[in-house]
Amino acid sequence: MTSVKEIVGEMAGASPEDIAFVEKAYEYSKKAHEGQLRYSGEPYFAHAAATAKVLAEYGMDATTIAAGLLHDAVEDGRVSRAEMEKEFGKELLFIVDGVTKLGTHKYRGAERHAESLRRLLVATASDIRVLIVKLADRKHNMQTLEYVPEHKRRRIALETLEIYAPIADRLGMGKMKSTLEDLAFPYVDPDAATHAAEVRKLKTQETEDGLAKVQKELLRELKAKGLTTFRSDIRMKGLWSLHQKLKRKNDDISLIHDIAALRIVVPTVEDCYTTLGTVHALYKPLPGEFKDYIAFPKPNGYQSLHTTVVTPEAGIVEIQIRTEEMHRRAQFGIASHMTYKQLGKGVEKLGKEVQKSRFSAISFSWIRSLIPSLMKVSRKSDGPKGVTKVPPWLAELAEAHTEVAGSEEFVEGLKEDFFSHRVFVFTPQGDVIDLPAQSTPIDFAYAIHSDLGDHLQGAKVNGKLVSFETELGNGDIVEIIRRDSAHPSQKWLEIARTSLARRHIRATLGMTEPAKPPRTRRRFWKKKAA
Repeated sequence: MTSVKEIVGEMAGASPEDIAFVEKAYEYSKKAHEGQLRYSGEPYFAHAAATAKVLAEYGMDATTIAAGLLHDAVEDGRVSRAEMEKEFGKELLFIVDGVTKLGTHKYRGAERHAESLRRLLVATASDIRVLIVKLADRKHNMQTLEYVPEHKRRRIALETLEIYAPIADRLGMGKMKSTLEDLAFPYVDPDAATHAAEVRKLKTQETEDGLAKVQKELLRELKAKGLTTFRSDIRMKGLWSLHQKLKRKNDDISLIHDIAALRIVVPTVEDCYTTLGTVHALYKPLPGEFKDYIAFPKPNGYQSLHTTVVTPEAGIVEIQIRTEEMHRRAQFGIASHMTYKQLGKGVEKLGKEVQKSRFSAISFSWIRSLIPSLMKVSRKSDGPKGVTKVPPWLAELAEAHTEVAGSEEFVEGLKEDFFSHRVFVFTPQGDVIDLPAQSTPIDFAYAIHSDLGDHLQGAKVNGKLVSFETELGNGDIVEIIRRDSAHPSQKWLEIARTSLARRHIRATLGMTEPAKPPRTRRRFWKKKAA
C-alpha cells in the first residue's frame, strides 16, 4: 500500500502547511475506509492512496492531492459533506463533490455512455481539477481491472478508451493517455493486443543493439559540439497506438518507423535545432518525414522536433528532440502547469520561449487557455472563489452539448467535436480558434457565433477567397464575410464538420429547435455592409 511518505516525497517544493494538510487527509481517509475491501481483497484505502500518489507525481497542489485521498469518502457514507467541509474546507469539498457525481448514477448501454459524458462535462465545467482527479482515479482502477467481475471489464475498458484516454490526450497528458490506452486494450480486443505486443517485441529485438550504437555515436557528436547538459532515452510506442497505426498501414510493419524512437532532451530551443543539425549531418533524413512541432505545435500543446533518418546500425529510426519543459508538458499536459506555485511565472516563461514565430501563438494561446489564475484564498474560504476555472473550450463544450436530447446524437457529437484531432486557426485579429480537424469556414463561423454562421456569405483563408468546402489547416488566417441577406442551405449540412454547426443549420432551416448558442465573440469578425 502507498505510504504517506511516498506521496509527500513526490510533492516537490511543498510547504510544511501543504505536507501537514495531505498527511491529515491521509489519516482521515484511512480511518473512513477502515474495514472496506476492494474486489482484489486489499483494503479499499489502497485505492485512495494510489490515486493521491498519481496526483502528486503529476505535480498537483496539496488540495487536489488531498481530494484524491478523500474522493470516495463521502460517496460510501462514512463521512458527511458537512464534516468534510469543516475539516478540509469548501474548495476540497467542491472537487470531491464533482468527482463523486460522476459515479453515483448507473445506466446501461448508450444511455449510460451518454450520461457519463454529460456528467463529466457538467462537473468539470466548474473546476478542471475534478477531471484530473477522475483521470488519476481511473488509472488505478484500470491497473486493478483484472479483479473486477468479468462481465464488467470490457465495458469499463471501452469507456476508458472512448472517453478518458481521449480527454487525457486533449489536455496534453501524453503519459496518462498512453497508460490508459494500454491498460484498456487487452480487455477490449485481446487478440489485437497480443498481436501488437508481438510486433513491438520483434521490432525491438531487431533494432535494440543498433539503436544503442546510434545513441552512443550521436551523444559523442553532441559533446564535440559543446552540448554537455542533455539526456537521451529510447521511447517505445504504446500498444494501442501501434495497433491504430498498423490498421492505417494495412498491417505492413515495414511502413512504421517509430515503434522504437530515440528521444534527446536538451536545455534550450536553440539546442534543439543544433541537435537537429548534428543528426542530419550524421544520418540521411527521409524526405517528407521531418516535423517541426516547436514552431508549429500540435493543438494540444505538444512541442518537439521529429525527424526520421537512415542509419547503418539500426536502419530507419525516428529521433525526437525537445527541451525539458517541452518534455514535461508532453508527459503531463495541463497538470504540469496546475500547481499554484508554478502559475504565472510558468506562463510568462513559456511566453518568452515561444514568441519568435507567429505559429508560437498556437502553443501559447493553448497554455493560457488552460491556466486561468488561481484565486489566492484559504482552503476554508466561502464560495466558489477558490476553484480552478476550466479551459474555455471545455466550458463551451459543456454548454453546447448538455442540452442535446438523444443519447446517440450526444455521443456522436462529442466524438466529433471533442474526441478528435484538432486544428488551430487564426482570426484576422490574431485570436486563435480551436476546431476539429477537417473543419471548414462554416464551422469556423459558427464557432464564433451562431449569427455569423447564419449570415455567412463568403470566406477568405490567408487573404484569398475560398469555397465553403475548403478544409482549414493549422495556422490558417480566416476572415468571414457576413451579409444580412445570406442564409444557410441544405448543402451546408454535408459540408459542416462540427455537430454544433449542423445543429444551428438545421434550426435555421426549421428542422429542429436550436441549441443554446456559444459565448459571443462578435469582435472576431469584420461585418460587411449589406
